[in-house]
Amino acid sequence: MWSRRCLSLFCALCAVLMTASVAAAQGSPNSQSGPPTSGPIEDAQAAFKRGDRARAFQIWRPLAENGDPDAQFWIGFAYQNGLGAPRDPAQALSWYRKAADHGNAFAQNWLGAMYRAGRRVTQDYAEALRWYRKAAGQGDADAQSKLGDMYAEGNGVPQDYIQAYTWYSLVASHSTIATLRDYATKDRDDLSAKMTPAQIAEAQRLAAEWDSNHAK
Repeated sequence: MWSRRCLSLFCALCAVLMTASVAAAQGSPNSQSGPPTSGPIEDAQAAFKRGDRARAFQIWRPLAENGDPDAQFWIGFAYQNGLGAPRDPAQALSWYRKAADHGNAFAQNWLGAMYRAGRRVTQDYAEALRWYRKAAGQGDADAQSKLGDMYAEGNGVPQDYIQAYTWYSLVASHSTIATLRDYATKDRDDLSAKMTPAQIAEAQRLAAEWDSNHAK
């Protein structure tokens, strides 16, 4: 049973994932200049939104087989949740790995979550951290928040409030998902009660440094 927090975040993330997939397709090097036109990614999104999961899966599948990392992620998501395809955890993991290896931040974050929880894989905090860091480095706010959790709790790493505060601060400052942003703000503020002013200052410096290094 998912907690209310996890469920609300999951719903918010799904909406963002759909929007981000289309934005990525329209901004790809192969996209035409000018107003966006309908394409397979947009068609799949429209089918998914109207509840025709099977049609969305049919559109995504050939794209995934041809190496499209966004489609590979969505095929994995479909298999994981039984959306347009039979629920198949092994297939889901396989497609998530392909998408993650091709740099898809959502898939990297999903793998991090699976390894952290030991869901369909052997629990491995080091592997969870590896995938979370890849996704967080691309600006994935959920992965950044999970990194904050792991440092705050000492999961697979020495407990480090400075690192936790840093990652929570980045999510609180930049996430476009209100639910995720609110939880990160609360987690950061709760953590600050356990920190010295010097530790907080160092965490704020690290967050500013990360912003500077990843400025677009």
